[in-house]
Amino acid sequence: MTNKRILLKYLTLLGYFNIYIYLTYSIGEVSETLAIPISTLRYYDKKGLLPLIERTDGNIRIFSDMDVHWLNMIDCLKNTGMELKEIKTFFEWCEKGDSTIEKRCEMFFERKRETERQIAILQKSLALIDYKCEYYSIAKEAGTTNIPELNPNCKKDFEKQQLYQDAVGDTE
Repeated sequence: MTNKRILLKYLTLLGYFNIYIYLTYSIGEVSETLAIPISTLRYYDKKGLLPLIERTDGNIRIFSDMDVHWLNMIDCLKNTGMELKEIKTFFEWCEKGDSTIEKRCEMFFERKRETERQIAILQKSLALIDYKCEYYSIAKEAGTTNIPELNPNCKKDFEKQQLYQDAVGDTE
């Protein structure tokens, strides 16, 4: 090893040089890694949701870590019920820089509220499903649904009665 290489390694270890590794991925690799169909990736690119994607001389898409990050953000926002048009607007705000921080902050608080609303709905649905699991487990054991213990109005356990009422919106 030459003295120059030893010096370079030493200076790198001391933090004098930052070495960046720029990874790229094919559309197939991104599709497989993120479980997003290739056709969807192409659609996102066509709609302008991935403006940083580079292409080879042969017009083949080359995805970077930043593109993968943006795809994860698209997936997250879609899961909250946000439409692609709104997601594109968010990315446009990101590209504009700090002048749009307030808009982006408001958008994420709105997404948070919407997600919390969806979770509350799912929790009510889960409560009813839990109740029905118990209901049909008892019915299965008894061989019939025609037994008093299965009637929610006859339940002695107040918590379960309340859970049932909350789940189905019963106001008795």
